[in-house]
Amino acid sequence: MKRRRKIGLLGGSFNPAHEGHRDISLAALAYFGLDEVWWLVAPQNPLKSTDGMAPLATRIASAQAKAAHPRIRVTDIEIRLGTRFTADTLAKLVDLYRDCRFLWLMGADNLVQIDHWKNWQQIFHLLPIAVFDRPTYTYRALAAKAARRFAKFRLRESASLELIETSAPAWMFMHHRLNPISATAIRAEAAQAEARRAAARRH
Repeated sequence: MKRRRKIGLLGGSFNPAHEGHRDISLAALAYFGLDEVWWLVAPQNPLKSTDGMAPLATRIASAQAKAAHPRIRVTDIEIRLGTRFTADTLAKLVDLYRDCRFLWLMGADNLVQIDHWKNWQQIFHLLPIAVFDRPTYTYRALAAKAARRFAKFRLRESASLELIETSAPAWMFMHHRLNPISATAIRAEAAQAEARRAAARRH
């Protein structure tokens, strides 16, 4: 019987893609024995404003440039699937790619607010989940509604190679090296730099 490919899924706006996305992806490849990590670049995050959102093509190009790794694949598959919400996207991927085992990857900041996502509990029942620690979010994430709701399904970090083979619900909190970078901070810094350049041109 052919071995099923092991794929990590990292979703987001990637506005822009940054080193934190790459760090999580490289760690996931190593920790979980993955064949690939797919970056699912969302056309528009339903929980985020369209203000300051770069066009999808720009964000795809940014992600491809930042990924720069043969086992990180950047995709706009939500456009082709016609899905808007994570739970719907994952359900379709599971149905379409029967030759793959999927692992949902996310930062601790998302665990804090995943209970605001549409059909969020379905996500936990569809795929095993790896949550990566992020600066300032550790305690809030582990005390969050989702962490409490699925507490009995949390696996030890030492079992990382088993996670993707475990039937959902199953999740793990990874105390990985913390990367403080965020897309919001990058956009703010770019805006400040542009303001400084504009001011300099006026003088």
